[in-house]
Amino acid sequence: MQKLNIANLNTPIQKLEKTSQKLGKNIYIKRDDFTGTEISGNKVRKLEYSIKYALDNGYDTVITTGGIQSNHARATACVCSMENLECHLVLRGEIKEFEGNLFLDKMLGANVHVIGDGHSREEAMEELKAELERKGKKVYVIPVGASNAIGSYGYINCYEEIKKQEEDMNIHFDSINIAVGSGGTYAGLWYGNEQDGSNKKIIGYSVDESKEVFKEDIIHIVKDIDKSKVNFGSIFINDLYVGIGYAKATDEELAFYIDFAKKEGIVLDPAYTGKGFRGMVNEIKQGNYDDQQNILFIHTGGLQGYTKEMRDRINELMGK
Repeated sequence: MQKLNIANLNTPIQKLEKTSQKLGKNIYIKRDDFTGTEISGNKVRKLEYSIKYALDNGYDTVITTGGIQSNHARATACVCSMENLECHLVLRGEIKEFEGNLFLDKMLGANVHVIGDGHSREEAMEELKAELERKGKKVYVIPVGASNAIGSYGYINCYEEIKKQEEDMNIHFDSINIAVGSGGTYAGLWYGNEQDGSNKKIIGYSVDESKEVFKEDIIHIVKDIDKSKVNFGSIFINDLYVGIGYAKATDEELAFYIDFAKKEGIVLDPAYTGKGFRGMVNEIKQGNYDDQQNILFIHTGGLQGYTKEMRDRINELMGK
């Protein structure tokens, strides 16, 4: 499948020396937060395929969706700006501060449509699509997180990138670990691993939905990629670290992110990588990774998720 080439690839893999020493494992992190600035994170790998598809099929307008501070929405706004596509973002939630990704969405030229928490994002996108088509636009709708078969090719490609890096580093990762917010990134990695015939474990940490919901979503995406796939027993999603909800954090979680930043010089975001990495560390401590020695976690970006409210809470915690 054809793609754009706008992300800064390949992204590096770094060993977390202090964390490795503390846990008695070789813990590595793949810096997909290095894919860019406006386009940073895992979203751009998927958008390279999704926006290429839109361009190749003559679409002039893109609609996508997410939360008020959606990383995917911001990255979509950026890529649409680069490729001269009209961009509409259906964002669900409440605008408390004009900051972070929301600020960048508008600066990058996106048309922002805010809906309440009780409204369906998919229905809102379909209504907006019909309205724009009446105005003569040719509209391509990208699902939340670009998590469909087209977008997931970004992480099939990423899996191949990791395999080459393993050869260069002379290492075999026993598992690849990732935060899961819509399923597309996980689906691509899982499918790449299946095609490779590797014995790697692909482990996902949910940031909002139950493991059952995500497994169903992932199976649907994979079947759209390859209808011959029938065995999905190796899909593993851990939903024990969702906490108090999507893009929300307890003081305990924030304290973990502060401690990690001070020790490793890396900032985990509060919506995705923070929950996922903390979950992985806790599972290692509980002995659930005892059959593994070389463990890879993918940092998928999202530093703009630290809202003013959350930054104020972190400041209080650091002052205690």
